[in-house]
Amino acid sequence: MIEREKLIEIQKRISKNIRLKPFTKKIKKIAVFDISFDKDKGYCAGILLDEKLNIIQKEFLVKTASFPYIPTFLAFRELEFIDKVFKKMSKPDIVLIDGHGLTHPRRCGIAVHFGVKNKIPTIGVAKSHLYGIYKKPKNKKFSYEYIYDENKEKIGAVLITKENSKPVYVSPGNLIDIKSALKIVKSLTRNYRIPVPLRLAHMESNKIRLCNQGHVNRCV
Repeated sequence: MIEREKLIEIQKRISKNIRLKPFTKKIKKIAVFDISFDKDKGYCAGILLDEKLNIIQKEFLVKTASFPYIPTFLAFRELEFIDKVFKKMSKPDIVLIDGHGLTHPRRCGIAVHFGVKNKIPTIGVAKSHLYGIYKKPKNKKFSYEYIYDENKEKIGAVLITKENSKPVYVSPGNLIDIKSALKIVKSLTRNYRIPVPLRLAHMESNKIRLCNQGHVNRCV
């Protein structure tokens, strides 16, 4: 395994290439990825949706991860799956990834890593807090508070997507700013805590995992 110091150097180098800017393009294709793990066996689902959230392409990959799970180094474990699935897909206008973007100790969450590497607008949507300081938002759908780093610079937002539910943590990956990322995530959220595209990808990755584990009724 690569030494921790070298992994940190890689992340710092990637973060220097982040470009944050307003996203103004009309979205016609959205790509999302989710990986379900059984120990080190990974089941990756990639889904491409149109602007009405209809699924227009599905791609899958099942393989054993070559890198262990280590907090703040998620990209080194999961991108080997996502990159291979992404290459099979039509090019999207925006990518959503289950994980952090800028809200990372070295500003290099998996959404940043992927977005910079592939030079594509990317948003990280995480289900748990990793890094940064924020106030608790009001318990009202689409209320939010910004997340700040130790220098009091905005790096993302904590967003309520459903009342009486835990928030999600939204942050830019690349080629998009915080305001645009929030607007897009809100537009993709319906009646559930998780935005529709990511929820669908999560369901598909779990489905392929259960199917491969012999749950035949989950293979349809």
